[in-house]
Amino acid sequence: MNTERIQQLIQFVQEEPSEPFNVYALAMEYLNSQPEQTRIYFDQLLIEYPDYLPTYYHAAALYAELEERDRAAELYEKGIKLAQTQNNQKTLLELQRAQQAFEDDEDEW
Repeated sequence: MNTERIQQLIQFVQEEPSEPFNVYALAMEYLNSQPEQTRIYFDQLLIEYPDYLPTYYHAAALYAELEERDRAAELYEKGIKLAQTQNNQKTLLELQRAQQAFEDDEDEW
């Protein structure tokens, strides 16, 4: 985790509070070192910017990692529907593959 980068991203969020990318970048900065902080930012994005498609892949994966499997499954579904609505084929395929891997992992439980 890069403290200087975190501070810069927080400043960006404060300067442009209606820009979801800044919150997303902040969440991603915390992803490997502080998953609970990442979760806060992903939840913020999902509530305030439900049409911000990049959130769904990483948020679903984080919830799966945190053993909140129902929430992860829900986010994969919502992300897939949103990608279809936005006609974003690349993200749709990524989400479908991730969902399939998640479901395959579920079968092993």
